[in-house]
Amino acid sequence: MSLTGNVALVTGASRGIGAAVATALAAQGAAVAVNYLGSEEAAHDLVLKITVAGGRALAVRADARDRTQVEAMAATVKAELGPIGILVLNASIGFPMAGFLEYPWEAFEAKLLGELGAAFHGCRAVVPQMLERKGGSIVAITSGLARNPGWGFGAHSAAKAGLEGFVRALAFELGPMGIRVNAVAPGLTLTDATVHIAEKHKAAAAEHTPLRRNGRAEDVAQAVLGLLQAGFVTGATLPVNGGGYVF
Repeated sequence: MSLTGNVALVTGASRGIGAAVATALAAQGAAVAVNYLGSEEAAHDLVLKITVAGGRALAVRADARDRTQVEAMAATVKAELGPIGILVLNASIGFPMAGFLEYPWEAFEAKLLGELGAAFHGCRAVVPQMLERKGGSIVAITSGLARNPGWGFGAHSAAKAGLEGFVRALAFELGPMGIRVNAVAPGLTLTDATVHIAEKHKAAAAEHTPLRRNGRAEDVAQAVLGLLQAGFVTGATLPVNGGGYVF
């Protein structure tokens, strides 16, 4: 596939899955805006990598949870690269791991509002640009934990399930305007976000996967590219877990 002529914004793109997605989009010809919050050096390193390879990229700082910052980011991307036609919602919203009886409401609320707020603000800022282009595609990175929860992941599971509901609602509403909205739900994926997981747990997860391995960030990026190419798919959640479970 070729994405030449498209402008993509990837939130949370300085590391891990976001960086892999940004790299894959640039390799297919898209001009890519690399959003970051704290990892400035990593974001600029990624932009350099893309430009050295012959692509176009821009690092732009914004807290995806902050409406004003997101609106300013979208305006900057449009001015520097052109109207955005691809939005990948990947900003990572942290959360503490704890059982329900020990979980503070404030942390639970922050995860829910942060996850859904980042998606809402991103879409509100970018969809008008997609309408200007007469079409676009949005892909949200959710999680297999939205439908197959684990201990300590209650807030994460609830937030990602809400994100999947938001994706379906947007797909229904924006489809007549030429905008497709889908989600990718990774299983255990080997990035810096999962480096703290014990090797024995990673091995056990791989053993229960038909493909007998853990996921890689590049696997998720390829799934995003597939959804961008699938012109008659919207409102879908694509599991990227090596067959580890069935949706």
